[in-house]
Amino acid sequence: MGPLVPDIIGSEFNFVIALLIGIAFGFVLEQAGFSTTKKLVGLFYGYDFTVLKVFFTAGITAMVGVVLLAHLGLLDLDLIYINPTYVRAALIGGGIMGAGFIIGGFCPGTSICALATGKIGAFWFIVGSLFGMLIFMEAYPVFEKIYMADNWGPVRIDKYLGLSQEVFAIIMTATAIAAFFFTQKIQDRLLNIKPSYSRNKIWTYSSFAAMPFIIIALVAITPNSRERMLAKAGNIGLQEKAKEIMADKLILELANNYYNINLIDLRDSSSFQKSHLPLAINIPYDSLLNRSYEDYFKQHYKTNVFYADHPQTAKKAYVIATNLGNAETLVLHESAEQFDSLIFKAEIPATGASKSAQQLYQFRKTMAQNVKQIEDRMQKQSQPVKKETKKVKGGCS
Repeated sequence: MGPLVPDIIGSEFNFVIALLIGIAFGFVLEQAGFSTTKKLVGLFYGYDFTVLKVFFTAGITAMVGVVLLAHLGLLDLDLIYINPTYVRAALIGGGIMGAGFIIGGFCPGTSICALATGKIGAFWFIVGSLFGMLIFMEAYPVFEKIYMADNWGPVRIDKYLGLSQEVFAIIMTATAIAAFFFTQKIQDRLLNIKPSYSRNKIWTYSSFAAMPFIIIALVAITPNSRERMLAKAGNIGLQEKAKEIMADKLILELANNYYNINLIDLRDSSSFQKSHLPLAINIPYDSLLNRSYEDYFKQHYKTNVFYADHPQTAKKAYVIATNLGNAETLVLHESAEQFDSLIFKAEIPATGASKSAQQLYQFRKTMAQNVKQIEDRMQKQSQPVKKETKKVKGGCS
């Protein structure tokens, strides 16, 4: 169910909805005539191009849908599995399947659809398909070298050609419309049909043809969800104020309630490795929109506290986090360097300093020590237990 599970549709209904979609798909295939061998093989003989039109339409619809969902931030294209391309196997297998399609009158999917309508020919086609699979499995060691040859990996044609996905989508849509037009001309000529189109039919066809181009154009000219989020974060000073926490309050919370806080360092990983505040975790600002970090922003049991080299960066992260989820989120008022100077490098009050200044220094020193002790204890707990091997002494001497 792609982007709809589990945020919109519960995971427990995933297979139920998949079953309903499968039934609907079979119904559409049957209504399109795909349970009839004459209509299916008509593509190869040139008298019926329904197969080309239906599958080309399905491909274009899916392509435009994927582009649109990715633009809206509902689908992460990097998470879609792409089958690796084995060129030699694809060419040989495609030739075998094409020959089987012409001879048998079905493909694996349409044969199941035809069997559901009671066609005996589809039954024997499926039996033959299963027999062929059995032969391939048993003889796989013989075919393995051919099967695994010319592995190009997961290829995306748009990236292979160096095109943007929007440009590639426009090219494919235009190709589909041209294919529909010319194949209809071929079909009409072979069947001696003189087509006549009413004004309403022309308007309907034109509207459906224009729809994918309009959607792709809107995707191309409008900012995507990531760009909109970053733009909103850039206007933090104009739109909303981030909830801040002062250094002394944060160190007190870390010393007493560290298990309720995610202290998030927004700097890049190299800066984090050089130095960071105790108990902090590293999520670089540029990676905040990665799906792997969504759980931090959607949980309800911990408070997220952002800090960076510049408080403005932390405020931008606050906007992004509050838009991605509803976890309690705060921003450290000070920068990472200022926090370190105030708490962990606190200056000893000068002689004759006020009592409040001495108390503040003692508070910061004590809290800093407590937090470092907590961090040391947590690091030791995360280390694997060392087991010592001892030789057992015994026996007769």
